[in-house]
Amino acid sequence: MKTILFFVAVAMVFSTVGFSRTKGKAGSAIKKEPFGKLSDGQEAYLYTLKNPSGMIVKVTNYGATTVGILVPDRNGKLADVALGYDNVAGYINGKSYFGGTIGRYANRIAHGTFKLNGKVYHVPLNDGPNSLHGGTIGFNKEIWTAKPLETVKGPAVRFSYVSKAGEDGYPGTVKVTVTYTLLKDNALQIDYRGTTDRTTILNMTNHTYFNLSGDPNKTILDEDLMIDANKYTPVNENLIPTGEIASVAGTPMDFRKTTMIGARINEDNVQLKRCGGYDLNWVLNDYNKKVRKVAEVYDPTSGRILAVYTDQPGIQFYTGNFLNGTEVGKDGVHYQHRTALTLETQLYPDSPNERKFPSATLRPGQTYRQTTVYKFSVKK
Repeated sequence: MKTILFFVAVAMVFSTVGFSRTKGKAGSAIKKEPFGKLSDGQEAYLYTLKNPSGMIVKVTNYGATTVGILVPDRNGKLADVALGYDNVAGYINGKSYFGGTIGRYANRIAHGTFKLNGKVYHVPLNDGPNSLHGGTIGFNKEIWTAKPLETVKGPAVRFSYVSKAGEDGYPGTVKVTVTYTLLKDNALQIDYRGTTDRTTILNMTNHTYFNLSGDPNKTILDEDLMIDANKYTPVNENLIPTGEIASVAGTPMDFRKTTMIGARINEDNVQLKRCGGYDLNWVLNDYNKKVRKVAEVYDPTSGRILAVYTDQPGIQFYTGNFLNGTEVGKDGVHYQHRTALTLETQLYPDSPNERKFPSATLRPGQTYRQTTVYKFSVKK
């Protein structure tokens, strides 16, 4: 009887700590731990995934958010290359969307207005005259249901959320899932799915801020970037696409050949001035709804490389222009101007109001699908 009680006690300890294990997969445990509470008593949890190579990814059910991404440099030293907060309170109060899953609509909608089936819909204005990243309370500000998974590809967490009809003004009840899988080759795969009971719009992305140096006090201006895009979508003074699809040739937006991010960021260019740096959508080459490599970032100091793969038609490259030291992140660091970049794979901004842009419309019976992979390696 004592032996039985001992094993019961051990099982209870593992359950409390929150480890999920699968037979025959030693070393692939998923750790679950408290991450804080919301004002209404809901609990946030942090899930830590680790692969055999030592890469670590931390995600939370608050906003289906990426909290940390720890990858080695050329000397094997592990460092966190993602900006974020130490607990859920930071994400509740934060305004920069660090690591969040963005929806229903990633990026901007002009005047917070769009038309579907002849009816005009209005969503909240939270970015001057625009609606940004879903509105006042987007997907990144909600508690999701989490399910840890042990897959053939590696440890994973699937987050689920039901966005009810009328939430932030959007039509239809939408059911979405976001699955983070840590692959064996130091890649983080993100799979999105969504269905609706009524015609609506859906465009999701991940908003991780990367600094490949592993030092969030350093700018990203000396990191090198490649974007496989011949064209981009210029914006007006309100940062809404004009409808033009313009060539990058002869402009600071040409990253077809690897170029240092800071090389042209301060040029006398109307687009850069309107955005305060880079904050534009690139029209990715070879769009065929299949996953392909679309971008790569290299940090010469650490040797870290981030390659981006996606099945999406666009990518928003943003250089942390609005960071100004007011956001206090992990370990008390004040995130400063241009100390991180985002590469948000998605549809084009304001697509619901531009017929020639890829459609964001989702109808009953259809399934929204998106896959993006952030793969890390090093250059010796």
